[in-house]
Amino acid sequence: METLTSLLGAINGVVWGPIMLILLLGVGIYLQIGLKLMPIRKLGMGFKLMWAGRAPKRDVEKVADEKLAAKKAGEGDEGEISPFEALMTALSATIGTGNIAGVATAIALGGPGAVFWMWITALVGMATKFAEAVLAVRYRETDSTGFHVGGPMFYIKNGLGKKWLWLGGVFAFFGAVAAFGIGNTVQSNSVADAMDSTFGIPTWLSGVVIMVLAGAVILGGIKRIAKVAGKLVPIMGIAYVSAGLLVLIINAGQVGDAFGLIFYYAFNPMAAAGGFAGAAVMAAIRFGVARGIFSNEAGLGSAPIAHAAAKTKNPVRQGLIAMLGTFIDTIIVCTITALVILTSTVWIDGEAGASLTALSFDAALPGFGNQIVAVALAIFAFTTILGWSFYGEKCCQFLFGTRSIMIYRVLFVLAIPLGAIAQLGFIWLMADTFNAMMAIPNLIALALLSPVVFKLTKDYFDGKDVLPGEELDHDR
Repeated sequence: METLTSLLGAINGVVWGPIMLILLLGVGIYLQIGLKLMPIRKLGMGFKLMWAGRAPKRDVEKVADEKLAAKKAGEGDEGEISPFEALMTALSATIGTGNIAGVATAIALGGPGAVFWMWITALVGMATKFAEAVLAVRYRETDSTGFHVGGPMFYIKNGLGKKWLWLGGVFAFFGAVAAFGIGNTVQSNSVADAMDSTFGIPTWLSGVVIMVLAGAVILGGIKRIAKVAGKLVPIMGIAYVSAGLLVLIINAGQVGDAFGLIFYYAFNPMAAAGGFAGAAVMAAIRFGVARGIFSNEAGLGSAPIAHAAAKTKNPVRQGLIAMLGTFIDTIIVCTITALVILTSTVWIDGEAGASLTALSFDAALPGFGNQIVAVALAIFAFTTILGWSFYGEKCCQFLFGTRSIMIYRVLFVLAIPLGAIAQLGFIWLMADTFNAMMAIPNLIALALLSPVVFKLTKDYFDGKDVLPGEELDHDR
């Protein structure tokens, strides 16, 4: 195990080095500039489309912008789930341990300045997430069972051509494997640890319970996953943000100082203090970007797999909804967590991970704060497992065909209790490493297919019809 950990650590240092930072931020900035900051300018429109997208048969374009109401999103829309459910499914996979433990880890290793770089990652990531969803709907296919499938492996295959098929295969391989880390064992391990430290529930028992509950949903496929995510994600997200705002009201006098720490130490090294080991500016950038990507997954290529199943014929419209995932996840939820941590003094004592977040909540809400975090972590992690099971199975389907889906689902469910009792440090390292390995082929594809994104976006805002690519047969 030590040899494997050392090997993964060496790989992690390379894939999360300067090249990855340049790729993630560089592609995001390039897309934002190419889109003329549209994802930021049209944020309000995205929220209107999301709200209208709860019922696909409504005239969502008219709700969002009457000038762009060229036609209705009517009964002819193709897909398995509503645009709103697609976003909730994507959010179910992103709002998880990254929002609670990931933010705390970024602050513990990179200092308060890491939060600033998480914000930057989110702002440029909105353009990345928009482009991913546009391409996912544009180049999606219909498999032998009649379901829509899409994502980076498909827009690489259909957008870049057969000669790039190997790159799609690389993404699918890393995606199928990474799902067992970021979307499964990391989540169950974090829940089991929180349940054990807060309520005294044995880790193996938590693992078994999660396995049974998740299995009941996962084995039902995307429609059941979307239905559960559409209910759980909004309720738990609002509840967690409300609890965080209550803490910030209690700590109102420290909120201004917390923002000051974030902006100052984003560009200045922080000396050691108390149990905090100190952090250089490069550490703030590295851990801010890494944990930001771990949280909102912009650039990983995971979310477009869910958005490809949306009931829509308009790639740009789904892209406008998809970009909200990054904003909600990082700018709203992660910021709440960060401010709760920084308005307490616990982070200076050397705590890290979910325990740091729990102790910070408990400092303001004695006796209740740690329980709030434990319950939030459990539900967030549960929904993340659901979302990533779908991502992983679609990657497996791309590699081995439709018949492999049920086998993958069963293996995925069986891995949950194993993650609950495994060593946390190794699991985090594995998840972090495979995150980067997924991102590389996806970012290459986004850069090469950016002209398609720019053209479709321009056509949409010029009032022209923007339709998905021609119907493709996955099994042909």
